Amino acid sequence: MAAAHGDDSSNAADALAELCRTYWYPLYTYLRSRGHFTHEAEDLTQSFFTSLLGRDFLAKIDRRKGTFRSFLLASLKHFLSDERDRASAQKRGGGKPIIALDGLDAGTRYRLEPAHHLSPDKMFEKQWALSVLELVLSRLQSEAAVAGNHALFAALQSSLTDHQSARYAAIARDLDMTEVAIKSAALRLRRRYRKLLIEEIAQTVSDPDQIDGEIQYLMSCL
Repeated sequence: MAAAHGDDSSNAADALAELCRTYWYPLYTYLRSRGHFTHEAEDLTQSFFTSLLGRDFLAKIDRRKGTFRSFLLASLKHFLSDERDRASAQKRGGGKPIIALDGLDAGTRYRLEPAHHLSPDKMFEKQWALSVLELVLSRLQSEAAVAGNHALFAALQSSLTDHQSARYAAIARDLDMTEVAIKSAALRLRRRYRKLLIEEIAQTVSDPDQIDGEIQYLMSCL
């Protein structure tokens, strides 16, 4: 929204960079599912972001209408329907990609995806959900590292989705802590994970009342 309103501050630039880094892969997998080959999908993803980050395009964003997830996919579909945009992909990018798609080659990463029979739309939504969860988990891990709780986080990370009470005693022994302390730490970790997830989802919906529904929908896509 800062970019849409002509904000040239470093905060706006940082927000746009984070957008690209976080959500390029769901778009890339959508393109691959549509039959585009590796380099073509990479070029189209880069070109789409080039058009997306133009202020004329961003000015069309209305937070009151739907989710950003839906807006982004609809925008990509509109972009693909324009053959002139497709033909001029390299010209717009000028041979200088606006983001490094990933440390792992995009094509290699896509080939590592498990076999599936999902439609391109469903593949996009699954990867969107995974991208959100990966971002939240990364932030939680960073917080644990800053607090000096890296070992505790590593031991309890799986408890975010599985309340593995039977393992708490073993974790307590390994970390030389009481089982009660481990249970309390696991509870705090889950609460913080939930809070960070809500904060991330809140940035992509038009109304706070949509947050729970969006979280439930994304979980159903996994």
